[in-house]
Amino acid sequence: MRDLKDPRIGMATITEVKLTPDLRNATVKVSVVAEDDGRQAAIDGLEHAKGFIRRELGSRLSNLRFAPDLHFQLDEGVAYSVRVSQLLREVQHGESNAGS
Repeated sequence: MRDLKDPRIGMATITEVKLTPDLRNATVKVSVVAEDDGRQAAIDGLEHAKGFIRRELGSRLSNLRFAPDLHFQLDEGVAYSVRVSQLLREVQHGESNAGS
């Protein structure tokens, strides 16, 4: 993904890839450090670059007969974990201030 020049992709990280048994389709889960509209923009940027990414995969994975068709999904798990941690810190901070 480092070769992609689209600024929408920014801080995108691939968190999971699931291939179908016939290796023809790949679901790629992506975590993006951005606000909601920035996350969707990153997915849109990856969709726009899908052909380039498939060509790169095809040239690097020469043992595969076909490069898989890519389907990008936003991975909300990381953002959810960050939000839960933030809420726990706020609760802990509130309890320490209430005890003073």
